[in-house]
Amino acid sequence: MNFLAHSYLTFSDEQIVGQFLEDFIRNKDRFSFPKKIGQGITLHRAIDTFTDAHQEIHEAKKVFSPLVRLYAGAFVDVSFDYFLANSLPDKTLKDHSQRVYRVLRNHEMFLPENFLRMLNHMEKDNWLYNYREDWGIKFSIQNVLNKAKYLDKDTAVFDAFLKHKAQLQVHFDAFFPDLLEEVQRINETFNH
Repeated sequence: MNFLAHSYLTFSDEQIVGQFLEDFIRNKDRFSFPKKIGQGITLHRAIDTFTDAHQEIHEAKKVFSPLVRLYAGAFVDVSFDYFLANSLPDKTLKDHSQRVYRVLRNHEMFLPENFLRMLNHMEKDNWLYNYREDWGIKFSIQNVLNKAKYLDKDTAVFDAFLKHKAQLQVHFDAFFPDLLEEVQRINETFNH
């Protein structure tokens, strides 16, 4: 789950909440939230759809596919949070991380119990900020491995990340401007 990218690609506090909620709610519940939170849910889905179809993502998945097959996209997402974190000035990343935690805490009434439990760990260990560190991404990669039903928890995904970091950076650099443009376009449709 690429929490940093989804939280960064927002235009309001409520959209941040919706971006996080998307992975934690049932499809039928997505219309039961206030309008701007719903926009965040919609934006999350649009980002995922755009990302899954992008040629750079298809290429980046080849780094992880031999190890994790269908889970390759999840590890590309996590890897791209590392590159996003490192593309931002330190203060910007620090401020963004603290804003996200504050916004989520201010909207706890909308967040499911399982998300709140995770948020405690996310905030305590400052996941969003620490994605800029190799150990932060290693931790995130291990979280994905631990949750994946059909993957060995010792699969050398982090080693593949380190070995192919330069190649993954090239894919991120080619992909992210296209995603920023798409997100801007989608947000403009919310205001019409």
